[in-house]
Amino acid sequence: MFEVVHDHECPYIPGMTAKTDYRLIEDCSAAEYQRLLQRGWRRFGCTFFRPICADCLECRSLRLEVERFAPSRSMKRTWKKNQDIKVLLQPVSMSATHLELYEQYHRDMALRRSWSDKTISAGHYFQTFVEGKNDFGFELLYMKDDRLLGVALVDILPEALSAVYCYYRPDERVRGIGVFSVLMQIELARRRGIPYVYLGYWVEPNVSMRYKSRYRPHELLDGRPGFDEEARWRPPAVEHPTPRPTTRSTLGSPDYGA
Repeated sequence: MFEVVHDHECPYIPGMTAKTDYRLIEDCSAAEYQRLLQRGWRRFGCTFFRPICADCLECRSLRLEVERFAPSRSMKRTWKKNQDIKVLLQPVSMSATHLELYEQYHRDMALRRSWSDKTISAGHYFQTFVEGKNDFGFELLYMKDDRLLGVALVDILPEALSAVYCYYRPDERVRGIGVFSVLMQIELARRRGIPYVYLGYWVEPNVSMRYKSRYRPHELLDGRPGFDEEARWRPPAVEHPTPRPTTRSTLGSPDYGA
């Protein structure tokens, strides 16, 4: 394991400086990864990272308890709208179609939300999403008539499903594929008996990260616990109204291959 602590421009809040702890772990086991995830670490490739800013706690790790999740009416509508999508689960991969779709998504987000409009090389995509997949890195492919509409990268562990990244066709934005993808990951976890879905960092001031708190009920990690400390997850201090509990079967099931 190789560790680096790095000060850099905050990717979430303009004008802020962030400090991030990076750890390079080439052969991370599922058990070790789960301990990291429970303590607020995220993964891209073989790099695990966690913000350690001294004067800011805006990046809050957020997770859902699968069996208690209650979709809102809007989420149910999005689920029904996408019943014609075929969902394929497979080990994470890379193709020219992946790269093209990734760049289309980022160009659209640059126009709508002022993201950096960047191209991605095959090598960079491989290092970020494929490398380090071990036996837990998978992708959900969202297909319609043999056309790839979106890709969700997920890590599947015995006690957790981690949402790594999702991108989709801008011309299919009306479908709400981002919302559908989160619901699909919750459904996948439910079918496999996985108790938690980790959505990454909830950053309330950032419009692109704020959405995560809409999935309820959820828990937030207290602070930044070390490996010798207990990871304490609690409901948010200010509870939002949670939709009336419902069974996930009321949403129906898309064509799903796993």
